[in-house]
Amino acid sequence: MGRNLIETIMGAVVLGAAGFFLAFAWRHAGMDEVKGYSVTAQFAGIGGLDDGADVRINGIKVGTVTSQTLDRVSYNAVVKMTIANDIRLPVDTTAAISAEGLLGGKYIKLLPGRAGERLADGGQLSKTKDYKSIEEMVGELIFLATAATPAAPAAPAEAGRQ
Repeated sequence: MGRNLIETIMGAVVLGAAGFFLAFAWRHAGMDEVKGYSVTAQFAGIGGLDDGADVRINGIKVGTVTSQTLDRVSYNAVVKMTIANDIRLPVDTTAAISAEGLLGGKYIKLLPGRAGERLADGGQLSKTKDYKSIEEMVGELIFLATAATPAAPAAPAEAGRQ
């Protein structure tokens, strides 16, 4: 009976430690939704961007993707995001969808412009860059490499040879 009690206590200690580390990781991972003002952007392709994805400026998280919908007229993806209240974006800010690496998740990269006017709550980013997958980039490269190039002019025949 003593052995079962010790195993039970050790199991509880291990589960408690795992719970502590999980709570610590969740609190410090920056996975919570950013509170702030709402901004939208339209993209022709979002490449697997998920709700809850980061919105970053120079690698620093400043917002969160809150929803994605399809524009019924243009068939573009409309991405709604929340930006922290202390970050006031210029109206000429560019939004681009980037990947964290070959296998990493997608996020929105913001490139702030230089305009003096700032986006209001509910504003729309008019400058966007669509996501390009590795497959699309390799396909374009192959197409450029195999495209018909103009033939080099033939060397003129030597005159006066007999």
